[in-house]
Amino acid sequence: MSKDRCSFDLIRRRLNSGFKLMLRTRLVVAVLLVCSAVLFIDTPARAASIVAKVDLSSQRMQVYLNGKKTYSWRVSTGKAGWRTPTGSYSPLVTYRNYYSKKWGMNMPYLVLISRGGIAIHGTHATGKLGRTASHGCIRLHPSNAAKFYGLVRKYGKSSTRVIVSQ
Repeated sequence: MSKDRCSFDLIRRRLNSGFKLMLRTRLVVAVLLVCSAVLFIDTPARAASIVAKVDLSSQRMQVYLNGKKTYSWRVSTGKAGWRTPTGSYSPLVTYRNYYSKKWGMNMPYLVLISRGGIAIHGTHATGKLGRTASHGCIRLHPSNAAKFYGLVRKYGKSSTRVIVSQ
């Protein structure tokens, strides 16, 4: 009986050491997979910064990429009774194609900048660019809205700042 007991203990020890080795190996593999996923996931580049300065008095938006002025576009902002609020904003959400049931219109390349519904988006009323015309949003020519939308998507919402001033 003691011989059987000895061989059972020996088998158990060998199985335990093999099991522990297997667990350690699996843990190392899991850690390597997680680390490689974190390193190689396709995330927006965060090194670049975008600053969009909207000047209500001149009805222009200047876009700076890494501190260098890259674009200057005519905009339409809030008309009387619907003034675009001044302040500093970070984009909250982006929509490639957005249809507003409230206003009954398409708002292509929408970048929402405030919880109150203020957004930067394209407009097909391009003849009104350069003067106040909106209900508070910042309207751009659709091709310029596409460029701005693309920058926000490429570099990330957290790397983008929108400053609206008089």
